Amino acid sequence: MIYYIAGYALKVFLSLFGFLKIYQKEKIPRDQGYVLACTHSGWVDILWLGVSLLPTQVHYMAKKELFESKFLNWLMVHLNAFPVDRDNPGPSSIKTPVRLIKDKKIIGIFPSGTRTTEDVPLKRGAVTIASHGKAPIIPAAYVGPNSFKELLRWQRPRIIFGNAIYLRKDLPKKEALDAMADELNEAMHELKQRIEY
Repeated sequence: MIYYIAGYALKVFLSLFGFLKIYQKEKIPRDQGYVLACTHSGWVDILWLGVSLLPTQVHYMAKKELFESKFLNWLMVHLNAFPVDRDNPGPSSIKTPVRLIKDKKIIGIFPSGTRTTEDVPLKRGAVTIASHGKAPIIPAAYVGPNSFKELLRWQRPRIIFGNAIYLRKDLPKKEALDAMADELNEAMHELKQRIEY
């Protein structure tokens, strides 16, 4: 309930600065769990990505530091976030999202692992989780304001979804994972270029 209240309230608030344009939403799978991997250059893209899929909920991986206080822990849990130790990722980093995928949930990941406007090599988290969960990765790209200052420029935010990426079965496991990571990197780069201003 809190997720929906927060999600629709955010949609109303963010829309004051520009209505979201969504491209290729038909690429989103139905009735199955998957990994949703999006470009990341600020805090606003996280909010718009969640809003773009309403009423479907997204379960985000978030750094463990965000769960340290009682209030933030309560809030993050009710917003479907789960903690990950970025410096020392353990088995739970894979176990929790894989369990959610098997329950037909969506795992939201920002593979670059950092907020950046530059192209950086993607980390392997999204690929590893998709492989263990036997699920596809849906690449996505966001272009638009990414800070409160940028929101005030009233640039229209845009999100585009790409074709599902599956782990290849015609290659040895390691090569298949490498190929999947390369395909994801290329897909996210191409999607962002397609909706650049």
